[in-house]
Amino acid sequence: MTGARDWLDARGRLAWIAAMVLGFIAFWPAGLALLTYMIWSNRMFGCSKRTTRSLRYSAPSTGNSAFDAYREQTLKRLEDEHAEFLNFLEKLREAKDKAEFDQFMDSRRPKEDA
Repeated sequence: MTGARDWLDARGRLAWIAAMVLGFIAFWPAGLALLTYMIWSNRMFGCSKRTTRSLRYSAPSTGNSAFDAYREQTLKRLEDEHAEFLNFLEKLREAKDKAEFDQFMDSRRPKEDA
């Protein structure tokens, strides 16, 4: 199953949709199972966090080992920076949500007259 999944993933969302349609034509429970899997694994509506984390560019060797090593180091650095940036954005969203929640709770507290 993983070989078929990887093969369809390499060809993109249209391959998954074509497989689902063919599944409905051949045997409707197979098409329904594919549709359920596509929705559950988030292949139907875009990339999930799992797929974006596992996404890794791998180019064939150019024959120049120094350049290949430099390219790998640069790609690794960019992937690390991307992951750090996504973590930063998540923390920023959490801080904003907490600030909005705290403001809401403060507005709901009864004001004491002094």
